[in-house]
Formats: sequence, structure tokens, C-alpha cells
Amino acid sequence: MKRWMVGLSVALPLHALAAEPVAQAVAAAPVGSSLGGQLTQLVLGLLLVVGLIFVLAWLMRRVQRVGPGNGQVIEVIGSRALGTRDRLVLVQVGEEQILLGITPGRITPLHVLKTPVNVAQTQAATPEFAQRLMELLGKDQKDKK
Repeated sequence: MKRWMVGLSVALPLHALAAEPVAQAVAAAPVGSSLGGQLTQLVLGLLLVVGLIFVLAWLMRRVQRVGPGNGQVIEVIGSRALGTRDRLVLVQVGEEQILLGITPGRITPLHVLKTPVNVAQTQAATPEFAQRLMELLGKDQKDKK
């Protein structure tokens, strides 16, 4: 306890001596001209910090793309909404395809497919559906030409 009191009594006079030149500089500076300079310095400092944040964010995105983990091992094959918050998702991991049930609080593996779903057949059916829908609506694509 005595050491703390002695340290405090020595530090207080040294602190007062260190603050004396600052107090003299503040008293000597004109108030009107320093306010504009301080405001300019504040705005430039703020712009520098905001710019530095944007540059670092851009740099982080670039580094994450180039990193060694860029080769995707897990790929989403398809997804279907069951409700407002529930989904079925077909995921390919290596050579296996897994059907997942996703809810707000849980992801449940529902089934591991023995034969993988062929993605090319699923994508090829989409233009045929669009063409058939246009025919049913009476908007034949041949009429547009």
C-alpha cells in the first residue's frame, strides 16, 4: 500500500509538468483559425479511416477467392421449398447425393441416393415446359417472328 502511495505522489508532479506545454500551446492558439483546421483534420481523418475499411474489405474478398479452399467439395444440386421456412435440398458430396430436410433450427439427412440424379435431364426439361406453357396460354413463339 505504501508503494502505491509513493508512486502516486511521484507521478502527479511529473504529469503536471508534462501537461504544462500543452496548456500553453492551447492558450496561445487563436480560437477561430484552429476550429476550421481541426474540422478539416477531423473530416480528412474520417475519410481516411472509411477508405481504409473499404480497401481492406475488398482485399479480404480477393484473398478468400484465391485461397486453397476454392475447390468446392459440396455442391447443391437442387432445392424445393416445402413451406415458408422449410426446404428439401439435394446435395452432392464427392460421389454421393444426399437429400436434406432444412428447417430453421435443424438440418436432417433424409436419404442417401444409391443412384445419382442426372442433372442434365432435369435442365433439359425446362425449355420444353416453357414452350408448352406458352402454347397453352395462346402465345405461340412462332407468331412473334
